[in-house]
Amino acid sequence: MGILAGKRILVTGVLTSDSIAFHVARLAQEEGAEVVLTGFGRLSLVERIAKRLPTPAPVLELDVTDQGHLDSLADRVREHVDGLDGVVHAIGFAPIEALGGNFLNTEWKDVSTALQVSTYSLKALAMATMPLLHDGGSIVGLDFDATVAWSSYDWMGVAKAGLESCSRYLARHLGPKGIRVNLVAAGPLRTIAAKGIPGFEEFEATWDAKAPLGWKADDIEPAARATVGLLSDWFPATTGEIVHADGGFHAMGD
Repeated sequence: MGILAGKRILVTGVLTSDSIAFHVARLAQEEGAEVVLTGFGRLSLVERIAKRLPTPAPVLELDVTDQGHLDSLADRVREHVDGLDGVVHAIGFAPIEALGGNFLNTEWKDVSTALQVSTYSLKALAMATMPLLHDGGSIVGLDFDATVAWSSYDWMGVAKAGLESCSRYLARHLGPKGIRVNLVAAGPLRTIAAKGIPGFEEFEATWDAKAPLGWKADDIEPAARATVGLLSDWFPATTGEIVHADGGFHAMGD
């Protein structure tokens, strides 16, 4: 039996088969979980990608900036499973005006979009799925190390710093309900989202040179495995944590 045998997992943020979320969903199924996906925008594309999983998974529409979508999410999930044991937050977006070295000139409307979609959505998703997490459970978000300022990452870096703080406050407030909240900080991976970040190639080259375990930007498996591990019962006393699946880069000095 797999480490997620009998678990019901909601995975957000699947865009393509190169998405970290897709590989999390695949591994979760391989470890015995029943998986439901959410998608935003080109839902027909997500539905096609869902058919590439070991077991085709249902896809629900979810725009985390739409309160109607959030309010109806629990009922729509119940059409497929009777509850949830885990939720994966793989949602992030910043307008191009908030990236690429434009930090000092970015207007609030673009900053607010980045913060709502990439930071506040973790809390919004947690609240939307709370009615389904009857017996506690695990919420895992995908992160990129926000302890330093990265070239060209700009307001997305600020949003990720907010995500890290948000996860700690959620861990504090949801712990009494038996719900764990953790993040997985991966190194730079060649996903569709990463390709939209100006200067991404610089991240990749720097990472491989500095990470003691080395780094392969096309290998999504380590980040997906860390996420699945946190969804399992193998970390019963771990919450408010950031697990780095980055080859050790975060622990190295210059």
